[in-house]
Amino acid sequence: MSVRKLKPITPGQRFRIVNDFAGVDAVKPEKSLTVGKKKSGGRNHSGKMTMRYIGGGHKQSYRIIDFKREREGSAVIESIQYDPNRTAFIALIVYEDGEKRYVIAQNGLKKGQTIVCGEHATPDVGNTMKLKDIPLGTVISCIELRPGQGALMARSAGSYAQLVARDGKYAIIKLPSGESRMILTECKATIGVVSNSDHQLEVSGKAGRNRWKGRRPRTRPMVMNPVDHPMGGGEGRATGGIPRSRNGIPAKGYKTRTPKKASNKYIVEKRKK
Repeated sequence: MSVRKLKPITPGQRFRIVNDFAGVDAVKPEKSLTVGKKKSGGRNHSGKMTMRYIGGGHKQSYRIIDFKREREGSAVIESIQYDPNRTAFIALIVYEDGEKRYVIAQNGLKKGQTIVCGEHATPDVGNTMKLKDIPLGTVISCIELRPGQGALMARSAGSYAQLVARDGKYAIIKLPSGESRMILTECKATIGVVSNSDHQLEVSGKAGRNRWKGRRPRTRPMVMNPVDHPMGGGEGRATGGIPRSRNGIPAKGYKTRTPKKASNKYIVEKRKK
């Protein structure tokens, strides 16, 4: 995928950098795999605003994604589609009996290509295999944490991890954050890098584009009153003191991970600071 810069014929297009959507099909979503998506506007069941800066936005339908990939066999990619609910593109696949499913698309997948899931799969882009069957050094994405749980890691645009080693019933995965972690070899992963890797290069160009996403303008904590935020208040332009969240949790280096967390024993190397 690549991006393109628009001509500055309007103020909103002056700095706009868009995805050219090369290889993405302009088709309507599969009706059997979409459900309605209700927006809350940041309000709870009694109408009270419990989350700020949420409201408006374009109407969206949620595409049901097959993260578990429990069905084995080969399927043909019918189309590569845009999904407003995630940064990555999705692929509509069709099995031999006509069953259709949505999966996360990897870089390089094209319409008409065949992908395989299961023990008989080869380590080609788009195929889903168990970690015990994937060759060492392979770049993978959409990784399960527990067998049968469904993909949890490396699912966003351009994300990937690497299978570094195997030790008994565990495989060692190097994650995008730099962390090395042990995962059971019975867990599944998909070969390749998640699609739309140029997503980070896009520039919205105007505030209205965030409104289309349902994001309202965010007030800086420094200009709030002390009742609204720990960094608020003071005479004139105050610095706000120590950067911290609305709940008082410090930012910039403060460790929030529980020291006694059960899954700590599976982390071989912590993420780089």
